Formats: sequence, C-alpha cells, structure tokens
Amino acid sequence: MNMKKFKRQLQRITPGGRHVVIGIPFLWLFLFFMLPFFIVLKISFAEADVAIPPYTEIYTFVEQKLQLVLNLANYSLLAGDDLYIAAYLGSLKMAFFSTLLCLLIGYPMAYAIASARKEMQTVLVLLIMMPTWTAILIRVYAWMGILSNNGLLNGFLMSMGLINEPLQILNTNIAVYIGVVYSYLPFMILPLYANLVKHDQSLLEAASDLGSSTFNSFWKITVPLSKNGIIAGCMLVFIPVVGEFVIPELLGGPETLMIGKVLWQEFFNNRDWPVASALAVVMLAILIVPIILFNRSQAKEMEGKI
Repeated sequence: MNMKKFKRQLQRITPGGRHVVIGIPFLWLFLFFMLPFFIVLKISFAEADVAIPPYTEIYTFVEQKLQLVLNLANYSLLAGDDLYIAAYLGSLKMAFFSTLLCLLIGYPMAYAIASARKEMQTVLVLLIMMPTWTAILIRVYAWMGILSNNGLLNGFLMSMGLINEPLQILNTNIAVYIGVVYSYLPFMILPLYANLVKHDQSLLEAASDLGSSTFNSFWKITVPLSKNGIIAGCMLVFIPVVGEFVIPELLGGPETLMIGKVLWQEFFNNRDWPVASALAVVMLAILIVPIILFNRSQAKEMEGKI
C-alpha cells in the first residue's frame, strides 16, 4: 500500500512529456537570452573602473546589510550626447531603407519563384540560399574588391567608356546599402516565397473572369494575401540590420555611424563596459517595438481564422 502511494506521489512530482517538451524551449531562452540580458542589464547600472572586469559591482553585502546602488548616469549620458542619438538614428535609417530595398527587390524574385514550375522552384530556392553557406566576412571582403577604386565594377565601367575616372563607392553609405541588401536579401525572399506558394490561384482566375486586369488582381488579391510574408521578411531584415557591425565597419566610411560600431568602440577601445551595456539595453528596447507589433498582427490574423 505504501508502495502505491509512493508511486502516485512520484508521478505527481515527475513532469509529464508535455511539460518537458514545453519546458525545454523556455529553458533554452532563459539560458541563452534572459540570463545574458540580465548580466548586461546589471553592468549597465555599474560604473566604469580600472579593474578586471572594468566595472564596479552594483550591490554589496557588509555586516548583514545588502546595499544596491544603481548608476543612472550611463542612461542620462546616452540621452544627452548627440553622438549616441545620431548612432541610433543612423542605425534605424539604415535598417529602414535596407528593408525597403530588400522588399522591392525580393518580392518580384519570390513571386517569380512561386510562379515557376514545381521542379524548378527547389532549384531556384537553392540558388537563393547558396550564398548564405559562405561566411559573411568572406562575402563582404569580396564586395570590397568589387567596389574599390581599382575593383571590378570601376574597371568594367571604365572599359565600357561610361566613366573616365573611378567612382568612389567603397567607404560610403552606398557601399553599406549594397552589402546589407546583398547579405539580407535571402531572409526577405524565403518568407515571401513560403507565403506566395500557398496562394489559391483560382482567386486570380475568378478575378480575371470578372474583367480585372493582371495588375489590379495582383495589387488587390496577391499583395493583401502576402501580408504575413511581407511582415515576417521585414522583421527578419530590419531587426538584425539595426545592430549590424561587420558590413558598416568594412564597407562604410567615417560618415557611416551605426550603433553596432559605437558598441564595439565602447567595449574594446574605450573599455567603458557600463556605457556599452546601456547602449545594448536601449537598442534592445527599441527593437522590442517592432516585435510587439509583429506579434499583434499575427494574433489578429489567428483570431480572424478562428
């Protein structure tokens, strides 16, 4: 009898399969997102110090007294310094226009892939994904060779007689846009393709039978139905571009001011970890806004289906 009671209690304590399956992703998020975020958040309230690590502790326990000292000067510095404000605005501007360019280029490509024959769709998607198999650093270095004054692009334009002297493309914002759009274009195309390939083509046929033009059917049927793919692609491009460091550092110039570059300088050049952590926390707070909007749109979409 006691053995049966023991087994019942053990079954109550032991988590079921459903709880384990649900708990593993939450454990993963806690270990690799929440815990590092709390560490960075803690450092953002500290003060810079000549020590290892180069910041002070925000709490002390002396004589059975726990004292918590939060330094808000790091955040007030970000709000009052034009350099940091310009870095945030520059990152948002770069991310917005890069996302717009990826959408304008990626939507026709995704539409063409979705409209192709079934046996060709896999090949075309594979061609889109293949560049991502190479390290981004190697691809950016390749663009440095293409866009430099003695690079392939200037050499081609001069050989065709279109220009008399090399164009200054490298180390400009134009080069950064080229590198960002090239690197993140697959992240726009793939969600759009996954959405467009599921559309019911009979809707377009019915619109055509009712006298609707091809463009009108595309604008009023295909585009609204692909809204979720557009939102997903824009999120996958916009969010990582805001914190991009490698592409602006290698392809950009002195006028290219982005938050990822400023973060690097604060961490490794100035060794001011508290200010750098505050920069990262504010950047994450800014990125939460589009994530919340995306989740709301997805929730409304699910409610509409129900």
